[in-house]
Parts: sequence; structure tokens; C-alpha cells
Amino acid sequence: MPRSWHRPNADEDRPRHGGLPAPSKGLLTDLRTALSGADRVLHRASDRLARAHDASHYLLTPQAVVAPDSAEEVGRLLRATAALGVPLTFRSGGTSLSGQGVTDGVLVDTRRHFRAIEVLDGGARVRVQPGAVVRQVNARLAPFGRKLGPDPASESACTVGGVIANNSSGMACGTRHNTYATLDSLTLVLPSGTVIDTGEPDADERLRAREPELYEGLDRLRRRILANPESVRTIRRQFAMKNTMGYGLNSFLDHSRPADVLAHLVVGSEGTLAFVAEATFRTVPVMPHAATGLLVFDTLSAATGALPALVETAPATIELLDAASLRVGQLDPQADRVLREIAVANHAALLVEYQEQSSDALADRTADHQRVFQQLPLSTPAHLTGDPRSRNRLWHVRKGLYAAVAGARPSGTTALLEDIVVPVPALLATCEELTRLFDRHGYHDSVIFGHAKDGNVHFMLNERFEDPDNLTRYHRFSEDMVDLVLGHGGSLKAEHGTGRMMAPYVRRQYGDELYDVMREIKRLCDPAGLLNPGVIINDDPNAHVQHLKSNPTVEPEVDRCVECGYCEPVCPSRDLTTTPRQRIVLRRAMAAAEARGDLQLLRELEEDYAYDAVQTCAVDGMCQTACPVLINTGDLVKRLRAQDQGKLSEAGWRVAAKHWGVTTRAAALALDVAASLPAPVVTGATKAARRVGDEDAVPLWTPDLPRGGPARRRLTDQESERGGHREADAVFFSACVGSMFATTTREAGAGRAFVELSRLAGVRLALPPGLDSLCCGTPWSSKGLRSGHDTMRQRVLPALWEASRHGELPVVCDASSCTEGLRSSLAAAAEGGPYNGLRVVDAVEFVSQYVLERIEVKRRLPSLALHPTCSSTRLDLDGALRSLAGAVADEVAVPQAWGCCAFAGDRGLLHPELTASATRAESAELAGRTYAAYASCNRTCEIGMTRATGHEYQNILELLWEAVR
Repeated sequence: MPRSWHRPNADEDRPRHGGLPAPSKGLLTDLRTALSGADRVLHRASDRLARAHDASHYLLTPQAVVAPDSAEEVGRLLRATAALGVPLTFRSGGTSLSGQGVTDGVLVDTRRHFRAIEVLDGGARVRVQPGAVVRQVNARLAPFGRKLGPDPASESACTVGGVIANNSSGMACGTRHNTYATLDSLTLVLPSGTVIDTGEPDADERLRAREPELYEGLDRLRRRILANPESVRTIRRQFAMKNTMGYGLNSFLDHSRPADVLAHLVVGSEGTLAFVAEATFRTVPVMPHAATGLLVFDTLSAATGALPALVETAPATIELLDAASLRVGQLDPQADRVLREIAVANHAALLVEYQEQSSDALADRTADHQRVFQQLPLSTPAHLTGDPRSRNRLWHVRKGLYAAVAGARPSGTTALLEDIVVPVPALLATCEELTRLFDRHGYHDSVIFGHAKDGNVHFMLNERFEDPDNLTRYHRFSEDMVDLVLGHGGSLKAEHGTGRMMAPYVRRQYGDELYDVMREIKRLCDPAGLLNPGVIINDDPNAHVQHLKSNPTVEPEVDRCVECGYCEPVCPSRDLTTTPRQRIVLRRAMAAAEARGDLQLLRELEEDYAYDAVQTCAVDGMCQTACPVLINTGDLVKRLRAQDQGKLSEAGWRVAAKHWGVTTRAAALALDVAASLPAPVVTGATKAARRVGDEDAVPLWTPDLPRGGPARRRLTDQESERGGHREADAVFFSACVGSMFATTTREAGAGRAFVELSRLAGVRLALPPGLDSLCCGTPWSSKGLRSGHDTMRQRVLPALWEASRHGELPVVCDASSCTEGLRSSLAAAAEGGPYNGLRVVDAVEFVSQYVLERIEVKRRLPSLALHPTCSSTRLDLDGALRSLAGAVADEVAVPQAWGCCAFAGDRGLLHPELTASATRAESAELAGRTYAAYASCNRTCEIGMTRATGHEYQNILELLWEAVR
């Protein structure tokens, strides 16, 4: 049975989880009481292990995972865990790199419910909850020409909670627009349970009344610092550069009211002082015009030596990439040509970008800077581009660089990303000495990259921590690196937070006096020391080499995963069961359990994995669109589904592949029969069949399902049939999903609409022979049914090859998932084989390019809600989809909460809870108003969105056909 946030832990009395200590019943009881129920308290071994991992190289397994939905519930949690003496750690996006998001106590998931975003003052400010993803916040601000100041490379996955906890900055914001500098106010839940909104006019008085010891203590510390000139000088020097080492002591110099001091101390405190329930930020303007260029140098020294001249030109960003970074970036399929064409030897590059409010100002500025570029020792001539696609390709590589480099590491190793900053004049010497340290300690595959304009660089090491000698090596390297950075007047952490990684070195960076101030801050805010203990303040000199993560080798489809979490925001099952990262770390947990002989834990994990990871994966490939190393976790799931298929199931689907025309007509007839019977009878019968059989094999019929569709042979008229392939302009492969599921009008549908639009445009179509018995292959591939998929591929490709006159004509498909399925079938055929010239085009793209300009739109809709599909996104069709939508409607709205609907062929029939979860946010956003029409470009997605919203979704081609009739 499925178990998730929505379902109680039915196995709460199951015995000890093998070698994994089970949580106490007293703890679980108190947690459930604090959260008013059991459904938001997870404690199975699979739940705890799946959520134990973040992007860092540290690993602790929580006793339980909880998901509160209000500040009041957080307060009750804090009091409950304090009474038991159990540590508590907050986690949101899980993209932190320094070990601040792991715990062996209670892990609090703040992303699950705290996602609200409210734009204030025409975009000048924004009020955000900690679970909101940075990219989503910026999307809400975009219509106002504003954005958040912090711009971390992980903005597609990191959340506001983590941005505050780590005092995030990024590539362009520096210290001027980082989290600390743009904070307006916070709503805090203190360890005592007290809630303080520092934005309220009487916030200081409330803090004094409710937390007198904390209030007086902060005021006392401020006076202590101000009375010590050496402390003031040290703080000014440390925070003149990027610095997330220790607590933000600059708060005592920049603010006088204890409430304001507290709010700014919490920034960068990594969840050790209080919980941030809500934050209000001052936003910054978006510069709509930008020019970006990759400046290539022969050596790292030449690149860093060019920094002073480039900094004088005041670019928004200067990003450093060493030779190893460039080589990895060249492997990215989305890498820009300027990067791919570098013959990398010892080269290094600086990625620079200039931003302005107007195109004229940008042109003038870049023209002025060409003189500077001409004086630099460049390997190739400098070229700045304003082309959005080229710029996006360059930034795509840079933003995914850490995960891409880490993904290329040897199997079984763990990637560590260090984050240092030194004054810019010391950067060259620091980088040169770093490379010597790499050689001295045997780290031969290390890379250096980062924010050169700020003197902030990252470097990555690969290590096998299972070997004690390697642990000693890492410890010695860390000591040498600390001496190097502090010797140049730098900080050991610029933007990734102190975490566990640098906690033992905080005293060395700040000295005894200021470290004692930090210890007092922790004591005042968290007297019991239970909020994220071991992070920032840690007197154990070996804390940074404890609780290190190992990465046992798993399936090749996913083995290169670095657990960065970029995949999670786009995963449709993220709020129901597991995410791609969690699916992968559970495979690693199983491998580790098997290796140490813990068969009880292995069996338990395998039992839960079937539903949580395999059955509820939509295999939509959206994770691959976000993954820096292009992992498609669906490929792993397909492999596992193939292993689970019995011989009978495999044989049955193979027979279906041979008689697909009969199969699809039978499915359509079954839907017609079901629609003609009383709904309770049919629904009850399918529910009973699912109980007796397999919920992952027997679909659930519900009254919102359409009737059966028309046979595909009925789509074209006799004239086009007589013309045959010799006179055709394109081959039309109408998807079988349209023949199984009718539309509202029953006679329309995407296929019919495409035929009629083509006829109006003078485009002649031909159908492949035996179309009714052909399929793209997705029903088999998604289930891991390789034999049936091979059978269908061996039928469909020759038919399309013949119909297209051996690749002369394009093959057009009218469902985006089926277009993707056909292309996958082509890719699966041997490269260099007989079908290399075959071109498969989606009908949306074809109509946008070849039909739209030849037809006249007679009636436009006032508004249209548009749902792109996962396949249209993966096929890069969304631009064409929007162009068709813009042709039929004055206003086109794609919900900001858009995501894959997870109907996924038959997943929506087998596991309707998956589609319900995946579409919840998008349907809630759409509920705010009514549109004249609702559209998508795939029949099953239209069914899923109709079910989710209660509004009838049509294919965009149907709406276009109605508009021209």
C-alpha cells in the first residue's frame, strides 16, 4: 500500500528496521500530537533514509521526518523535541553543501507546506515562506521587472529558507544585494516557541517582553563588540567580502535594535538559532538587456591576472572556469559553440556579463569595453553576445558546473565542494598555491571555478572515505588549505555556509574573543543547544571528518548522481512519495544494506520501494531537463519495471503489439460500454478487480473518463487516400491515444483538426500503411516491456520509412508524448542503420512553421489557459505551442505552478493519486479565475488536467481549427 504525507504509516509497529535504530514510540506520539495527526510524521526506514541525504558529503539518518504547516505547529514541535532532548533540524531544498541540512534527530521538511509568495508594493518587496523555490519567486516578480537580490547557481532548486539560512549571494549580487543586505524583516519561531515578526512596529518591545534574557543579552553583546576596536576592525574586514563563516557579527554594527540584530543574525545562522516562518525582502530591478561573453586565456594565471582590468569595466558578473571545468562543460549537449570549439590544454576562461536597462546603453557600454578586451592576453578574440539562446547556453553550463564535474567523478567516490574567498588582489596567488596543494596531496582531478569578481572560488575534490588513509589525506589537505586562505586574509566560507565542514575552524578565523561572542549568541537563542547541533559552533577539531557519506556503485543509469536535488522541483511525485534524488539514494541504501548483510533492512526497503519509487514514477523525463549530468531516473525505473514483469504479462503485451489495432478498438469499445452503464457499477467493479488483482495493472474507471475515440483510418478523406504517398507533402502518424479516448465532440480531436488545418493550408497528407495497428511504442517502454517494444518498433519504423519515401517526407504526429516515443524508437534503432534519414515532427511544430501563415484566424478567444506537457518541454516545443495559443487567444496564461500532470499514459488510471498530487498546485492557481478555453497538446494530459481543474481541456489544434472555420 502507498504510504506518504497523505497516508498514515500503517506499519508503525513493524519491528526494528534491520541495523537502523527505530525511533521511540514516545517520540512519535509527541510528534503526532504536535502536528495534530500521524499523516505528517514519517518514520519508516525508507522515509528516513530517502530524506537523510542532501547535496553535501555528510550523512546522518533522522529518527523521524515531519512536515508542519504553520508557525504554531513549528512552535509545538520545538517544545516537544526539547522536552525529550531530541535535536531538530530544518530542511527545505536540500541543496546545501556543507552538512548543515543533515541530522540524527528530527528532520523538519519546510518545503512541503511553506510555499506562499506575496508580491508587495508593486514588486518593490516580496513576502515569502521558506519552502518557495527562488526561481518561482523570481517568476512571480518578473511581471514587475523585479527579482530577488541573491542569485545562487542553484536557483532552480534552492529555496528561500536555505537562502536565508546560508546568507546566499551568487554570481552577480556580491555583498551589495545578498540575502543580508536585501532583508526587510523576518517572522521567527524561537526555540521556546515564541513567534516574533520583526517587521511589526512594536517588534522590539515584544521581544523584550517575551524573551527578556535574549533581548538583554543581544544588547549586552552589541555593547561589548563596540567597546572593542579590534573586534570592530575584524568584523569590518571579514564582512567587506563575501563571508558565511560563523554568525553574521556585522549585525551588531549595522543595527541597534535587538529585534533587528536578531533578524540579521538569523541570516546565515543555518537553522541553529530560530525557524524562519516568513521573510520579506526588498527586491532589485531586472536588467532586461545583457551581453555575455566567454573570454579564453592560455593559462589560469593569465585569466586571474586580467581581473583588475575587467573589474574596472564594472561587469555584473565575472565567472572563472579552469581547464578541467572547461573540459567538463564541453561535454554538455547544451554547451555553446564558443565553448565546444576551445582546444583545451592549460586554458582558463572568464565568463563576463554586462547588464543595462536599455539596448542603447548596453551597446555603448560594450563598445567602450572592446578596447579593454583588445589589451588582454586572450587566446581567441573576445565576443559578447546578446542572443538569449547563446547566453542561456553559456549560463546553463556555468550553473550546472559543480554537479556536472561531480557527476564525472569515478564511481564509488564522494564529491566535496569547497568554497573560499580572498581579497581579489590575492586571488592569483591563492589559485596557484591551491593547484600545488592538489598535487601535494594527490588530488589530481580537481577543478577551480567561481565568482572571480568577488575573489570567491570553488574547488572540488573526489574522495573515497571508506579508506582511513584517504581520510587522513583529506584532513591534512584541509589544514593546509585553511592556512593558505587565512594567510591571505580570506574567509573559509564565502557563500555555502559553515555547516559541519568548517565548524572546527571558526575560532581560528575570528579569534577567541569573537568566537566567544558567537558561542554566547547560540546560548542566548538556543539554551538547550538542540537546534541543528554541531553546525557553526563545534569544538570538536575532527567534526569535519565525521559522518561522511559513501556512495556505493549502483545502476549505470543513475550512478553519477551527486544528490544535488536540482531534479526535485520538477518531479510530479515529489509531494506524494519520492523524488528522483530519493529514488537514487534508496538504491544506494539498498546496496549498502546488502553489502553489510543487513537483509532485514534490505527487504523492508525493497518492499516500500515498489510503490514509492517504481509504481508512482511518471517516467516523464522532466528530471533530466533539470539534471546537470542529464540523468533520467525514468530509465532506471523502466529497468526495474522490466525486472518485475512476469512472463505472462510480457507475453500478453507482446501479443498486443502484434494486434494493436484490435487492442485499441477493444479499449475504445470498453470505454463506450462503461459510459453507458451506471457509474457506481463500473467504478465498483474496477475497484473490486484492483483489490483482487494488481493496482499497478488494473486501471480504475471513473465517470470523468471520456468515451472511446474513432478509428484512425477515418481521419483523412478519400481524395488524400487516392493521392497516396507520391503526391503527399507529409506523412501523418495519428496517435492511437486519440482513437482510444474521444474528445468532447467525439468527431474532433487533434488528429481531425490537424487534417483539416492541413487541407486549408494546401498541405497534402498520407497515412502510413496499417496505421491502426501501429504505435509509437511508449506503452511498452514506460512499463519496461522490452520484447513488446521491440516488436512494435520493428513494425512501425519500416512502415514510416516506406510512407516517407525513405525519409524524404517528414512524419508528423499529433500527440507530444507519441512524438517523443517515435523519436525514442528511432534512437533505439542502430545508429547508421536504415532509418537514419527519418524525421519525426510534432504537429504543433509543423503547424506553427508550415500551416499557420497560410490560414486565416476568424474568431479569437479573449483568454486561454495553456498547459505545456512534459514531452513538449523535452522536445523544445513550448515556443511553437505558445505561438499557436497566441494565434487563437488575446491572452495566453501558462500557470506559474505548471508541471507535469503525471497522467503518463496509464499512470493516471492506475494511480490517480499521483495525478491529483502532481496537479494540485497548478489547479489551485487556475481556480483563481475562469478562462474562455483550456488547452494542451496531448490527449491523456488533457484528460488529467480536465480531471484536476473541472474545466474541459482541448488540444490546441482543435482550438485553432475552430478559430479558422
